[in-house]
Amino acid sequence: MSITYQPKKRKRKKTHGFLVRQRTKGGKRVLASRRTKGRTKLSV
Repeated sequence: MSITYQPKKRKRKKTHGFLVRQRTKGGKRVLASRRTKGRTKLSV
């Protein structure tokens, strides 16, 4: 069995980063809901 998860910082940022979230309406909604919940980290 092969190891499936090889983390890469760049890929993580590009897919789940703050700026990527800001770009779309849905992403903005995600950030807003996380703000209301009181998350320390909104995104990666």
